[in-house]
Amino acid sequence: MTKGNGATDITASATNRVTNMPSEAPKRPSLKERALEEFKIYWIITLYLAVFLGSFTVYRRLILKEFGITYLNFGFALIQALIIAKVILIGQAFRVGKRFEGGPLILSVLYKSALFGAFVFLFGILEHVVEGLFHKEDWASILRHLTDLGMYEIVARVIMLIVAFVPFFAFWEVGRVLGPGKLSALFFSKQGETSSSAST
Repeated sequence: MTKGNGATDITASATNRVTNMPSEAPKRPSLKERALEEFKIYWIITLYLAVFLGSFTVYRRLILKEFGITYLNFGFALIQALIIAKVILIGQAFRVGKRFEGGPLILSVLYKSALFGAFVFLFGILEHVVEGLFHKEDWASILRHLTDLGMYEIVARVIMLIVAFVPFFAFWEVGRVLGPGKLSALFFSKQGETSSSAST
């Protein structure tokens, strides 16, 4: 009986030590780390859009050159990339486009591409309105410019960006499913390091 009680006491004390041990909660990133990660993502998005929009600007310049029209508005592509990248991050912060994330990735990719394309469409209209007000035009002139030339340009821009968003959000969604840092490790780390980290 004494031996049995002793064994019971040892088991109980070991159980208490195990239960009283502080459970190691997953380490949450600090505010500085999150800000740095968001800053890095912002410039990756900006670089992607700047390259795409810049190449389209070069294409437009070459086409207009055939008609003797000089087009040197290269800086606008960078400004547009900066603004659209910020729109994407704000939309992600407010959990815009989360509707199909539980389904097949193709649905989420197409949905987000079309959704943010619509945001670009609205931003393009706002841009033309602000430009008209800056030049002190009345509302009738602004609406006429939108229906004459601006609307076609905005629609073309939206279609172009939706096509550009499809591969972008495809990589975005794959990275979301794999987990933080996994997709970038696949592209920018050695295969041995990637396989060892995946096995752990």
